[in-house]
Amino acid sequence: MRGRTTAVLPRMLICVRIETLLTKNRRKSEDQDRDRTITEPHALGELAADIRSLIESTRLRVAQTINVELVLLYWRIGARIRRDILGQARSDYGEQIVSTLSRQLTEEYGTGFSRQNLFHMIRFAEAWPDQTQIAGLGQQLGWSHFKEILYLENELARQFYTEMCRLERWSVRILRERVRSMMFERTAISRLPEATIRQDLQQLREADRMTPEFVFRDPYLLDFLGLKDTYSERDLEAAILRELERFLLELGTDFAFIARQKRMTIGDQDYYLDLLFYHRRLTRLIAIDLKLGRFEAGYKGQMELYLRWLDQNERRTEHEDSPLGLILCSAKNKEQIELLQLNRGEIRVAEYLTALPEKKLLAAKLHDAVIRGREQLARRE
Repeated sequence: MRGRTTAVLPRMLICVRIETLLTKNRRKSEDQDRDRTITEPHALGELAADIRSLIESTRLRVAQTINVELVLLYWRIGARIRRDILGQARSDYGEQIVSTLSRQLTEEYGTGFSRQNLFHMIRFAEAWPDQTQIAGLGQQLGWSHFKEILYLENELARQFYTEMCRLERWSVRILRERVRSMMFERTAISRLPEATIRQDLQQLREADRMTPEFVFRDPYLLDFLGLKDTYSERDLEAAILRELERFLLELGTDFAFIARQKRMTIGDQDYYLDLLFYHRRLTRLIAIDLKLGRFEAGYKGQMELYLRWLDQNERRTEHEDSPLGLILCSAKNKEQIELLQLNRGEIRVAEYLTALPEKKLLAAKLHDAVIRGREQLARRE
């Protein structure tokens, strides 16, 4: 009995030793697998990408927070100076106080509080008296954006550029180009009565609701196409396609190119639309017909035919609105446009300029267009 027990013990010890070795090897293998999983190039790449995403998103939130606080700081400084100094003192004495204040702040905080910048801040609080609105706009617009439009005399123009910049996320450079090209004055909404403009701007601000009056312009500035004095409709179309990115920038950021020379078979005839776009925010197809000469009344019927065909064959009825048409001409007859009651319905007519006129001439032309547009609306009412 004792001999048998003595014989069994070594076997048990051997089994325990083997089991211990197997457990260690299994743990070692698991550790190696885990290390290998982490150090494999694919897994390491995913890990690095995730961490980069965390860093970038945090940086963005921090930058947005800093931007909002900086914009609010400048607004509060401007409001305080305007209320406590300029509102009570004589203008010349107030300017002296601002200059003295600027020197003190510049010594402590740097050139960001120069005399000129302090007056920018004062104008900022004057142009946008609602601090709540500034807090919201500061999420998308920086101080450099506001400085581009601070001194526009037309309040509606300032509000227009502010909301469009917020909505379409313009850079400072694009905003500057928009202002210089008098985009507000060229946009259809500027021809509406002031009360209607304010109402549409409020809808855009509160619900991001954009009407076609925010989209269509007149005239369109196509000087970047580089066309000579003599050119054909095909030359114009080809130049637009060569400079499609800049053409889209002139149309608006929500335009997406669909097709050129869109074929439409109606009965036994083929028709070709010059350019077809889609506007994402309006959720509509936009048909563009290019004409070299002056607008003719017959162009309306041609565009109506295109729009009926697009509505029947190309519109996604579950989520798209009816297509709109834009007839681009080198010139137009205002009386014809008024009699045909265009520019308020599904068809718009606009001029295009292949060479930029002097700003004074363009401003005078746009001013006359605004007056005529409002007179026309008043007669309809």
